[in-house]
Amino acid sequence: MSEPRIAIYGAIVANITIAISKFIVAGITGSSVMISEGVHSTIDTFNDILLLTGIKFSQRPPTPEHPFGHGKELYFWSLIVAVLIFGVGGGISAYEGILHIRAPLPIKDVTWNYIVLGIAALFEVVSFVIALRQFRAENEGDSFTQAWRNTRDPSTSSVVAEDGAALAGLAVAAVGTYLSQALDMPIIDGVASTLIGLLLCGVAVLLMQQLRGLLVGEGIRPDTTAAIRQITLNHPSVCKVGAILGMYMGANEILLTLDVEFHANTAAADIAHAVDAIETDIHTAYPKIKRIYIEGRSLTASFRTDPPPAPPNV
Repeated sequence: MSEPRIAIYGAIVANITIAISKFIVAGITGSSVMISEGVHSTIDTFNDILLLTGIKFSQRPPTPEHPFGHGKELYFWSLIVAVLIFGVGGGISAYEGILHIRAPLPIKDVTWNYIVLGIAALFEVVSFVIALRQFRAENEGDSFTQAWRNTRDPSTSSVVAEDGAALAGLAVAAVGTYLSQALDMPIIDGVASTLIGLLLCGVAVLLMQQLRGLLVGEGIRPDTTAAIRQITLNHPSVCKVGAILGMYMGANEILLTLDVEFHANTAAADIAHAVDAIETDIHTAYPKIKRIYIEGRSLTASFRTDPPPAPPNV
């Protein structure tokens, strides 16, 4: 089983258990914030199932209709996850909170709230640690901010975002429950529920922002482009390297095209050999680059740095 799937399966088990317990306690105590938390965990469960669906569909082999495979299926299903977090999770939680702000009701037997929130926090911490460990392993050497900005695998980052939002939501729920009881102000329970809704909407927008570039065809990083250019120039028969174009076709698949200029005296057989060697070197340095298309030609005017001579007067 792949590591991303382990993180997702762990999150599903945690969310199902937590969602059931939250709804039971919400029915006992009448707590608005526990209803919001139950909705939150339920949505997270469906989201994780959708992520598994995206992973499965993205691994289908190429077809005549999709010659480059189905890698971007993962981006599509991850976007659906973000939309569900925003519209269903955030929307219902905020709506439930507003209802309780307008007609606040005191929480009964608040001890159950604390018990379930504590158990939920334990499950969520375990799930979050598993997902975060996998996320950092996939982006070794980068800070968390850099890793979040540079990751191209939304399956793991989505689980990290969901679990992080879940832990923050539990904290808000605990504080809201305590203040509601301590100050004898039931309206705070509704406010906490609304804040959880806004939190979910914020996480959803963050995920949408990350997925937007991937869906419209985000290219490779500038430092990767520079490294590929240098790898190509290291071959003695290469004179110049023109445009380098790369695009993510999936979480672990990149399409790369290069314009390579060879010295004028390079034989056709030597060019073919150099192209094979360049492809091997690039594959070795960047295993995610699955397809490489090199347009190789001898020295032409299109690669000159000086302007061509003016035509003679007639």
